[in-house]
Parts: sequence; C-alpha cells; structure tokens
Amino acid sequence: MKNNTLIYVAGPTSVGKTKFSIELAKKFKTEILSCDSRQFYKETSIGTGVPSKEELSEINHHFIQHKSIREIYTVGDFEKEIIYKINKLFKYNKTLIMVGGSGMYADAVMFGLDKFPEVSKETRNQINYYYKVHGLKSLQNLLYQKDPIYFNIVDKNNPVRLIRALEVSISSGQPYSSFLGKSNKKRNFVSKMILLQCPRKKLYNKINKRVDLMLDKGLEKEAYDLMRYKELTPLKTIGYKELFNHFEGTLSLDDAINEIKKNTRRFAKKQMTWFKKYDNAFRFSSNKPVSEVFNLFK
Repeated sequence: MKNNTLIYVAGPTSVGKTKFSIELAKKFKTEILSCDSRQFYKETSIGTGVPSKEELSEINHHFIQHKSIREIYTVGDFEKEIIYKINKLFKYNKTLIMVGGSGMYADAVMFGLDKFPEVSKETRNQINYYYKVHGLKSLQNLLYQKDPIYFNIVDKNNPVRLIRALEVSISSGQPYSSFLGKSNKKRNFVSKMILLQCPRKKLYNKINKRVDLMLDKGLEKEAYDLMRYKELTPLKTIGYKELFNHFEGTLSLDDAINEIKKNTRRFAKKQMTWFKKYDNAFRFSSNKPVSEVFNLFK
C-alpha cells in the first residue's frame, strides 16, 4: 500500500478548498475524506460551510455530517475511524483526497496523534473548578502564562482545548506545545499536501462575503433552532456563539454579524500560522487551474 497516496488539500477557511478538492477528485476518479471537525455534525450545515447537496452528489464524500452534536467525538476517535476507512478505500483507489482546515485532525491522519504525559484526576478537577469559578478569560490568561506558543494558535474560545493544554502543562511542568509534532506513526500510504493560498486582503473579503451568504441561506434560523444546545462543545464555535449572544440580548444582530466576520478572519489567520510548519507542502494560488496541479501529481 506504500504505492497509495493521500493528497491533503489544506488552506484557510474560504480559500476555495471544497471546489478545488472536488475538481481534483474528478481528475483522479477517486473519493474525498473530510478532516474539517466543524462539518462532522448532522445538526449544523449553514454555519459550518458543509458542501452543498449538489457538490456532495458530484463525488463520494466521507466524514461529513456523520455524527450528532450530542455525541462525544474526539480527534482520537476520528483517527481510528478514518484510518480504517482509508485502508478500505485504497483497495479500490490508488489516490485519495483529504480536505479540511482542521490542522490537528489532518496531522492525526498523516502522522498520528502526539503522545502526552498522563494527567492526574486531581489536576483535571482543579483546572475544571478554576474554569467554573473564574470563567473563560482567566483560563485564557493562565494558558498565555504557561504556553504562549500554543496560546497563539489555539481556538481561545474553546474551553475544552484550553483545559486540555493546561492539564498537560501543569502536570508535566512543560508547555503543551513542546509535545506537539513529535509523533510520526508509520502509515501504509504516502501523504502529500497541497496548500492553497490567497492574498490576505482578498481572503478577508471572501470571508465577509461568505458570512453574508450564510445569513442569506438562513444561518440565523439555524442557530436559533440550536439555541437549547448552546452549551454543547460543537456549538461553541464561530457563527453560532455570536448569534446565541444576540438571542440572549447581549449583542445586536448587526454587532453579532460583525463579530462572526471578525472571528472568522482571526480563525483564518490562526490556520495560516498552523500551516506554516508544513515545509514539504506544495503551495499554489487558490486560482491555479486544477488540471495543472493534477499533472504534477498524477
């Protein structure tokens, strides 16, 4: 199976990964696996940018809306499931396409999960209690003190990831980031990466337009219908949390929309920072013809 190739199409949100990956999959006559952790859940579609029904019908997709927001689904669970699926698909395909902007999930597929020291129950309870008493802002400040490197790339509004990083940092006495990128599991396939790029100003304009399009498609109603589940981790994400604040009366609708755009631009910036570490990636402009890219990889 070492002759088999997994091509990972990466890039910041709104750069054009979905369309590019579908056209590339058509060229290879293969299938697509998603590693976008926001698109795993069947209850969300507009706010997470799930491919349209038309796009999904063009090529077989896997790991799109296959879980419920009420399920606990970790990156470790994802790694096991997707490796099993990849091995099955490689029986019929020499090349597979993986696409998504969730770098941690992509790394789990290509390199395996990093190994972290064990965390005592006492430390875990202390940090969770600290979060319960002092709130998210104090959690962010504590992580900045313990691990400024990881602080700059983590989703600062995701308490689960902040707590996990603090557990490891405090238990080990070493920054959480010092354990990242150490794993290199042997895979039965070769991984290659395509990194789509776009000038920052153009990308930010695309992000703003995409948010407007989501609202036109019914994002406000989608978020309102999910309001009762707002404490679930999959919904503590951009596009929903801002509208939840609007429904609770702490933000006007216009302010909520502006927050979604601002937070999405910040998220894209973090993604670009994460992708800088991929020295072996093939970097292409997002408007490069797919046929030219295909000729380089076939």
